[in-house]
Amino acid sequence: MSEFYQNPLVTRYATPEMSRLFGDAHRIRTWRRIWLALAEAQSELGLPITGKQLNQLRSTLEKIDWRRAADYEKKLRHDVMAHLHAWGDVAPDARGILHLGATSMDVVDNADLLIARDALGLIRDWLVNVIDALADFARTHRALPCLGYTHFQPAQLTTVGRRACLWAYDFVRDYREIESRLADLRFRGIRGATGTQATFLSLFKGNTRKVDRLEKAVARKLGFKACEPITGQTYTRKIDAEIAAALTGIAVSAHKFANDIRILAGLKEIEEPFEKSQVGSSAMAYKRNPMRCERVTGLSRYVISIVTSAYQTAAEQWFERTLDDSSNKRLVSAEGFLAVDGILRIVTDVSRGLVVYPKVIAARVDAELPFMATEEILMAATTRATGRGKTAKSAAGDRQALHEVIRTHSHEAARQVKLHGRPNDLIERLAADEAFAGIDLKSALAPKRFVGRAPEQVSEFLREVVRPILNRHRAVRGRSVSLHV
Repeated sequence: MSEFYQNPLVTRYATPEMSRLFGDAHRIRTWRRIWLALAEAQSELGLPITGKQLNQLRSTLEKIDWRRAADYEKKLRHDVMAHLHAWGDVAPDARGILHLGATSMDVVDNADLLIARDALGLIRDWLVNVIDALADFARTHRALPCLGYTHFQPAQLTTVGRRACLWAYDFVRDYREIESRLADLRFRGIRGATGTQATFLSLFKGNTRKVDRLEKAVARKLGFKACEPITGQTYTRKIDAEIAAALTGIAVSAHKFANDIRILAGLKEIEEPFEKSQVGSSAMAYKRNPMRCERVTGLSRYVISIVTSAYQTAAEQWFERTLDDSSNKRLVSAEGFLAVDGILRIVTDVSRGLVVYPKVIAARVDAELPFMATEEILMAATTRATGRGKTAKSAAGDRQALHEVIRTHSHEAARQVKLHGRPNDLIERLAADEAFAGIDLKSALAPKRFVGRAPEQVSEFLREVVRPILNRHRAVRGRSVSLHV
C-alpha cells in the first residue's frame, strides 16, 4: 500500500518481466550498455581509448548512484547529462571518453529500440500462448453444434470450435503483425545531432569508412543486424506509431473475444473460469460475473484510445526533431506495452479455463432449429412427391404451395413463442399437416446436418494456420499465468 498514486498497470495487470523493461533501472543500464558499446567500437577503430578506461566502465556498469544522478538532473535539467556525470563519478578514468561525439538521441533512441524489441518479444510469446489455448479449445469442441448469430439474431448453426477459430484467427493476425514489427525493427544508428554523423566524421579525420564501421559495430554489439537508412536526430516517430497500432490490433482482438464470452455467459452457454471462493457480487451472492473478460474490455479500450497520441506525436515532429515527443513517449510507449501484456495474460487464463454447458447450448439450438430446418423439410416434401402427382387437397410436390404452408405455420409458432412464452411447436404443426405426411421430421432436425463443413474447417485451420506457429515457438508454450486480482 502506498500513500502516493501507483500505476495499476504495474501493480495489478502487467507481468514483472514487462514492468521491469520499462523501469528506470533497466532504462539507465541500457543507456550504459550503449555508451560502453560506443567506447569499445571507437577504441577498436583506433581512437585513443585505453583498455583501463573500458575495464573501468565494464566494472561499474551496474553501479548507479541514483541520488547523485537526481542531484545532477535537478541542476542540469537534462537526464542524459545527469547520468553521464553520475557514471563519470564512479568511473573517473573513463569520464573524458564517455559519449564521445554523440548526441543524447544516440543513446536514448537506441535504448528505446532495444526495450521495444524485448517488449515485442514478450508480447509475441503471450500471443502464442493465447493461440495455443484457443486451438485446444477449438479442437475439443470442433463438432459441438451451437446457434450462430448475425446481428445477434439466431442464424445458421455453427460449432463451438469453429467460433473459437474466429477468435484465434484474430490473434494469429496480431501475431503476424508483431513478427513484422520485430523483423522491421532496426538500430537507429550512431548519427549525431542532426543525423549527418558530422561529429564522428571529425573524430575519424574525414574517414567515412570508419564512421560506417563504427555504426555497424555498435549495432552488432547490441544485437541489431541493420540500422535505419536515414534519420534526423531521432528515428522517425512513425515507428512508435506503428508499434502502437500493432498493440491496438491486439486490444481489438481481445475486446471482441471478451465481449463474446460476456454475452455467452449471459446466455449461460460458456463462462470464464470462476474460482471456488470467488465473489461475484457484494450484494447478490448467487452471481458469477465475467469480471476477467470485463477487465479485458476495459484495458483494451484504454489501449485503443492511446494509439492516436502516438500518431499525433509522429505528425508533430518538426524537421530534424522537436522535444514534445519525449514526455508523451514516456507514457504512451510504456503503457501500451504494459496494458497489452496484462490483457494477454488474462485472455490466456480465460481461454485455458473456459467452461462449456452443452445442454444449455443444445436447448437453445432445439428452440430455434425448427425454423432453420424448414428448407430441408421443404426440399424433402417437394422431392418426395415427384412422380406421384398430387390430390386437389394436397400441396405435395408444389414447392411454392409448400413454402406458403411452412410460412403460415412458422409465423404462428413464432407468435406463440413471443407472445405466450410457449415452446416452439412448429414441428408438431407440420407433422399434423397432410402436406408433410411421411416426411421424417425427426431426422430433419439433427443439428449436425446444419453445421456445414464447420468441423472440417476447424481441423484445416488448426493444421494449416495454427500448427506452424506453435511448432515455431514450442519453447514458450504453456507459460504459467498467475493473475494478481
